[in-house]
Amino acid sequence: MHHELATAPNGKFIDVYRPGTHPTPLATVLLWHGIGPDERDVLEPLARTVAGLGALVFVPDWRSDAPDGGRAHLLASLEYARTHAAALGGDAGRMVLAGWSAGASAAMGVALNPAVADGWRPAAVVGIASRYDRPARTTGTPPLADLAVGGPSDPLPVPVSLVHGTADELMDTTCSRELLESLITHRWPARLEEVRANHAGAIGAEYDPALDRCRASEDELIRAAAELTARTIAEAAGVPAA
Repeated sequence: MHHELATAPNGKFIDVYRPGTHPTPLATVLLWHGIGPDERDVLEPLARTVAGLGALVFVPDWRSDAPDGGRAHLLASLEYARTHAAALGGDAGRMVLAGWSAGASAAMGVALNPAVADGWRPAAVVGIASRYDRPARTTGTPPLADLAVGGPSDPLPVPVSLVHGTADELMDTTCSRELLESLITHRWPARLEEVRANHAGAIGAEYDPALDRCRASEDELIRAAAELTARTIAEAAGVPAA
């Protein structure tokens, strides 16, 4: 697995992970972290696992405390990934948009409102441990509300995979179940994987009070949950099963 650090035109860092030996073009994933400002490192264990399965993975920093709530940072990272994927061996025409916590609703927001990305739509969305009844950072409207409104301008559905920890202490699994039900009602292909983990455990991390942030976990149960999350992302991206 190869790792390199890139810098977007807006100065934000982006980790790029690539598998060691895989045919190109590679399945491509843009993975957004949660509400903690510039916490791309929290997703490193998950991103490395997804890359090890055979995907090109971009993990950018973004700041939720920016005046626009992080919208410009998120959309700039999307533009960067779309522009640079092909040069890195990725499939720029078929990119999966994935996110954890606030990053997940931001990803879902783009799928429901492709106009915010100049009409671009992800090949699939993976939402990890989030709620979807609050305004998405990319659109300013809640994904559940966007689905409920409907109408002739509805975007074409894309496959959505949801992952949620059964022990999530911040957002109950009902948050993802509600979105799943709404997606199915509106004829979007969707599924939900419930893993034995809490909010951070779903991505292979645990909260460290001394650091006041999440870090990689060595707990075997947490790592097993993150492996399932990684495989869900890889499958959504079309990585062939081993």
